[in-house]
Formats: sequence, structure tokens, C-alpha cells
Amino acid sequence: MSDETILVGDVRESAKKAAQWLVNRKPIKNLIDWGVSFSLWPPHLTTSCCGTEFGAFAAARFDSERFGVLPFSSARQANLLVIEGTMTRKMARAAKIVYEQMPEPKFVIAMGACSLEGGIFWNSYNTVLASDVGIPVDIYLPGCPTRPEAIARAILMLQKKIRNQGTISK
Repeated sequence: MSDETILVGDVRESAKKAAQWLVNRKPIKNLIDWGVSFSLWPPHLTTSCCGTEFGAFAAARFDSERFGVLPFSSARQANLLVIEGTMTRKMARAAKIVYEQMPEPKFVIAMGACSLEGGIFWNSYNTVLASDVGIPVDIYLPGCPTRPEAIARAILMLQKKIRNQGTISK
């Protein structure tokens, strides 16, 4: 017999387990959660009048980029879905497709009275809520219309939630 090491089992599976163990260590996990919390990219999916308030949040006065929010044009690179006000049945199908295309970890903010309870369109046959469609919402923002300051506060709350709860499964 020689003094050679013999490895038994699947090397790729062992490497995956070792990488997962390393990523879940506190310093690396905290660094990843910090990076995710400051790289929130919402796709442009304006559903109603709250979109103008979100546009004001992205403009120069409030400067969403200093919060780590960069509006993006593609759902496949975005990780934050902002449901802005009234969502009709037709738009809900599109929002669900966008949500399903977003990579993990993904987050959702519902803003405006219309997205929370239906607002002035509460008794319309064509209005649905995000919870009815199957999109889980992380932060609810009340108001009609929701002010850009409230959107900034919601982003800060979401960042705190990401850093406290983490984005990596344990």
C-alpha cells in the first residue's frame, strides 16, 4: 500500500457543500447581505399614477441612486418589484411574469392606496391586489399618492430587513 489519499464520493457535491458552508460564515454572509441591500434594481413597471411619484424619487431631488436603487429596464437583471398603485387583471398577469423572471433574492414593495386595498377603485370588477395574484409583498406603502420621501423610507426599511434577516438560506 502506498501513502496516497483516496477520495470516495462525488467531488462536485462535496465542493458545493464546502462553498455553502463558507458562504454561510458570518463575515462573508454579512458582506453579501450588505451588497444585496445596496443594489436594488427595480424594473420599469408603472401601473398607474403612483409611477410619477416613483419617477420623482428617481429624479435629481431625491436621487434614488444614493440609496442603492437603480431603475432597470429588464426583469432578468432586476431584484425589486415596485407595484405602483392600481393593478388591473391584465397588468397583474404582466406583473406576475416579471416577478417570476426576476432572479433570487427578489423583493416587492406595494405603494399607494390602490395596491393595498383597491383605493378609489375598490369595487371595480377589473382591479386586483398583489396578494390576489400571488406576489408576496415585503413592504406596504400607504398614501394617495405616496410621496417620494415615503418611498425613500421604504427603501431604507427594506435594506434594514435584508441586512437583519439575510438573503442566504441557512
